[in-house]
Amino acid sequence: MADNTQKVWFITGSSTGFGRVLAETVLEEGNCVIATARKPEQLNDLITQYPETAKAIRLDVTNPQEVSEAVNSALDAFGRIDVLVNNAGYGAVGALEEFSDEAIRRQFETNLLGALNVMRAVLPSMRQQRSGHILNISSVGGFVSFPGSGIYCSTKFALEGLSEALAQEVKPLGIKVTIIEPGAFRTDFGGRSLITPEQSIDDYASTSGAMIQWIRENDGKQPGDPKKAAKAMIQVVESDNPPLRLALGADAVNAISEKLESVKAELEAWKQVAIDTAFEGVEVGAIGG
Repeated sequence: MADNTQKVWFITGSSTGFGRVLAETVLEEGNCVIATARKPEQLNDLITQYPETAKAIRLDVTNPQEVSEAVNSALDAFGRIDVLVNNAGYGAVGALEEFSDEAIRRQFETNLLGALNVMRAVLPSMRQQRSGHILNISSVGGFVSFPGSGIYCSTKFALEGLSEALAQEVKPLGIKVTIIEPGAFRTDFGGRSLITPEQSIDDYASTSGAMIQWIRENDGKQPGDPKKAAKAMIQVVESDNPPLRLALGADAVNAISEKLESVKAELEAWKQVAIDTAFEGVEVGAIGG
């Protein structure tokens, strides 16, 4: 069992990338980690180094039974889950036309439904303890979509929609939700984790094709430091007033700022057309207000 000075983190996709670095950093700071991965043997060195505070569990987030078993195992081992990090996922990059039905479903099942499976399994214990913090690893692509990233970004846009609603549902219960929006970081997103279509369409060479080329050319040269990202996430969890969204990297901040300005300008330009669609004499407030 964890003592009262330690937080218990449950991190999906812990074998590589953000998940691995975050697990290492949390353990270095003296907290407990349930590190999950489809191949938990890849975490053996971490468990050997931290035998009292680290536990590796096999987990394919697309398998609801494995999700339930992993959460129950974590609760048996440490008594509670204070922080859930939905990190498991990968990027499918290519034009919408180029991907098969199976590839599209697999992307949604992992990035979106996988995170949803884990949240639904962890929330009952967080509600019971009236505390907890959920970090959903989105992307700058969860706020701004780019050519060639429609399938990937749509999973992250959906994850952000879920997270924004969930944050309001669980706030009265003492549970916090933060969406993490990284830009380009030196993980394996552009390498092993990058999925591209088996066949490309020449008409998209200058759009989605160029995006794939850019990702590959910049693999290993990304400006973002995963260790610093991990420390930023820990800072959010330790904050008394954490943000709903945390952009990571100047590239993410710049892209999101430009999107906000563009959306606001377009909203203003078409504001009267939008307003004039109401029935005459009806007063309109905000949705849900």
